[in-house]
Amino acid sequence: MDNPKCTACGGAMKRNGRTSAGAQRRRCGASMTHRIDASAKALSTFLAWLFSKRTQGDFGCSSRTFRRKAERFWETWPLPSYTGEVCDVVFLDGIWVSGLVVLIACTKEHVLAWHLAESECSGAWAALMAKLAPPVMAVSDGGPGFAKAARAMWPETRIQRCTFHVFRQVRRCTTSRPKLQAGKELYGLARDLLKARDADAAAKWLAGYAEWCAKWESFLREFAFKDGKRQYVHRELRKARRALNGLVQTGTLFTFIEIAEERGGEWDSTSNVIEGGVNARLREMVRNHRGLSRMRRVKAMFWWCYMHAEAPLPAAEILRVMPTDDEVAGLFAMASKPKRRDDGAPEEYESGVAWGEFYAAVEYHR
Repeated sequence: MDNPKCTACGGAMKRNGRTSAGAQRRRCGASMTHRIDASAKALSTFLAWLFSKRTQGDFGCSSRTFRRKAERFWETWPLPSYTGEVCDVVFLDGIWVSGLVVLIACTKEHVLAWHLAESECSGAWAALMAKLAPPVMAVSDGGPGFAKAARAMWPETRIQRCTFHVFRQVRRCTTSRPKLQAGKELYGLARDLLKARDADAAAKWLAGYAEWCAKWESFLREFAFKDGKRQYVHRELRKARRALNGLVQTGTLFTFIEIAEERGGEWDSTSNVIEGGVNARLREMVRNHRGLSRMRRVKAMFWWCYMHAEAPLPAAEILRVMPTDDEVAGLFAMASKPKRRDDGAPEEYESGVAWGEFYAAVEYHR
């Protein structure tokens, strides 16, 4: 129950009418005005709307009033903190938002960290990894720059390439109904890859793939001349073979089997946990609230990730410690119109994002 104490004597304050603004006045030898901070309650209401399909008018006020109260929460950046938690398996993936990408790391239970970048380059992945303790195994869909960042940031971590993404990559090259015999056999190998769950199955698959490469080697070398230039006839099959060769050479196809033999238990071979448990939820949230600007869609994802972390702070504490747009000095300010050079010619649009600020391996500024 709200019962403030006198700052002078420590005694209980008694109600003493209201001010002209409607605030409750209290008295204990001296007049005092006491206001109740409803920001935490407003934030809880904002998040309830953001994570649901409900409209703004379903929360006991008009839509205009709701937007006015929620404006300050769109200026807040809920950032992850470094916990030092060492996980057995970490799933990593990126979700794109109109030219920006939110890189996310999670476990089966909760979101660990997230990072905003312009591309899935090695620097962006390294910035995300810097917020986490190196896990035993990392599962990824093989985004560009990930392998280089992992070698630098997590040299002892074993990497598992998502086998379902490998299957899809081969299917894009062969189609699901290949006409050529070589394509049919390679597509069959890609499907068998999803069924390999033990060392014997992995050895059998590798032997089958080596046999396929030897069988169709001369076939894949066939070429024709076009516009005076030599071009390979079966470029898509060669593309699929090149991708599989790289995975076989790096040994990232069956990492989950190797660790299972060393440590026991079941280890994941796909990134379905983050694809279905995080990315799908984020896309659904954005669909439910169509019309949000690009940066608000990014912030909505930040809010979702933070509230699905292992131990999010209470609403009042979030508002106290998390940085705002003003505090980061225009870190994410977007250019509203093209800049002009000295000669009057328009320059390219720029995002105005100080990406180096997010690449720093430090906790958010308090």
